Amino acid sequence: MEQAAGCPAVGGSYPQKNAEILSSQYGINLFLAGLLLTFAWAVHAVGISKSHLLSYLITLMLIQLLWMLWYLCRSCTQRRLIRDKDTHAGARWLKCGITLFAVITLILDSFKIGYYIDFSNCLSPTEGIFPVTHAAHTILQVYFLWCHAKDVIQSFKTLERFGVIHSVFTNLLLWTNGVLTESKHQLNEHKERLITLGFGNITIVLDDHAPQCNCTTTTLCSIFSQGIYYLYPFNIEYHILASTMLYVLWKNIGRKVEHHQQNKTPFKFHGITVGMIFGLIVLTSTIAIVVVYLIQIGGSKIKSELALTMFYLHAIFVLALMCTAGIVALLIYRLEDRSLDNSKNPARKLDAELLVGTAAGSWLLSWGSILAIICAQGHPKYTWYNLPYSVLVIIEKYIQNLFIIESIHREEEKGNDDIKTLRIVTISRGTTLSLTPLYKEIYNGRAARDSGDIPCLFKGSISGRENDGAGVAKEETSQDNSLVTHSASDFSFSSGNSVTNNKRRILKNIAAFLFLCNLSLWIPPAFGCRPEYDNGLEEIVFGFEPWIIVVNLAMPFSIFYRMHSAASLFEVNCKT
Repeated sequence: MEQAAGCPAVGGSYPQKNAEILSSQYGINLFLAGLLLTFAWAVHAVGISKSHLLSYLITLMLIQLLWMLWYLCRSCTQRRLIRDKDTHAGARWLKCGITLFAVITLILDSFKIGYYIDFSNCLSPTEGIFPVTHAAHTILQVYFLWCHAKDVIQSFKTLERFGVIHSVFTNLLLWTNGVLTESKHQLNEHKERLITLGFGNITIVLDDHAPQCNCTTTTLCSIFSQGIYYLYPFNIEYHILASTMLYVLWKNIGRKVEHHQQNKTPFKFHGITVGMIFGLIVLTSTIAIVVVYLIQIGGSKIKSELALTMFYLHAIFVLALMCTAGIVALLIYRLEDRSLDNSKNPARKLDAELLVGTAAGSWLLSWGSILAIICAQGHPKYTWYNLPYSVLVIIEKYIQNLFIIESIHREEEKGNDDIKTLRIVTISRGTTLSLTPLYKEIYNGRAARDSGDIPCLFKGSISGRENDGAGVAKEETSQDNSLVTHSASDFSFSSGNSVTNNKRRILKNIAAFLFLCNLSLWIPPAFGCRPEYDNGLEEIVFGFEPWIIVVNLAMPFSIFYRMHSAASLFEVNCKT
């Protein structure tokens, strides 16, 4: 059905290309409709309420649930068939990460259900149906990704394209909804804190979507309403990770996969102690800074300025360390002569594009801060720390992107775990015979067996039979010479191998350090520590509303960049 009868094999891809274009357009329109509905609810458009948005999202999730159930059932009936797998997609550590975020998302859904029960008198029924549907959607989707993220679909390709792309954009809309809800909460808190920094000329109007009725249990309502916003960062990361994994699955539909065994790259703590120690120090200090920042900011003008100064100084120090580590790693790569793997790989290509694309969010904020510092007429003391901070953010992401992209494209070093020296020791008339070709020949893949020569072991055996007397003496002499040659070669190889191992150890420590640093820098913006809001200088230069729009658009990408970088650096550490 996919290829018309009588058409050449080359033309068989034409219907599939059309299906890819049609499904992508379907997904984009699905997303734009939901995006417009979300925007209409955010600006309080006439006739659009939250129940309309939730009804749309519930419908999308139910459709995806039906498709996933159909796919799982069909896979069970065909489980005996040998399926193509993309070994690069759906890594185990990525599945573990998305499972962790999914568990916290389920806790968030339970909080929303409790919140709905307490305010059930004045909330729409959709606000109770949504978390229940979302919980079922989360459980089934995580199971689906664990079992089928590596699939290369070769049957029902047109239908599967629409099902997978529907799932991709459903998760993107759920991500958008989470980002908007969390941003509105952060913006309300920011407006309340602005007055403490002395910006009284900014009109403070809270964008409140709170229910217009009393809670049945005050204590529980407070726990649910406050806890929801601390769990949203994990929900946001869950949906964006799910959408990326589903997108790779969509790109793999109908793809011809090269059948080769991929080397497993397990994570090991051995050899990365230094990087882990420094990274954990940064992580611990960052958590302490965030706690102090959230307590001090908004307390008074002096406390707020001290909190901002403390944040900038800590961030400048961490970013400077990250830049140094990245430069050292790139210098080590320049000293090595290893080719890059340019084979077609949807997962690796998406990783590189996401790194550069999401980095643009924080670059936009940094350039906005730099421009505001240059153009502002008055400069409070703490704003001057914003200048080196913004410059370092730009440089650090530039260096880190180079390091990660080159790392994931570098071919794995062949023979790292192979036996470089092959010796067959036999006892023949009290002598030891060696079967060790030159190391240069082993490295270049030109061992004696490739040229059709008889191995030296068999040569020695034959000559021993033919020349029982003089042959033994010659053999002993050649053996002595061979031992001298091998001793020198062993020394040369071991010294070269030692240098290579030292380089690998340094790179692994750098990757581990940067991994923990990126997790550390993900925490502040994800949990409300956002100096782009509290600084106030940018709002004076650009205007309150324009700058807030820029921050709300760019911040989600900046937050995702840190988590995605951490995931990529974990992979780099495993591969190195």
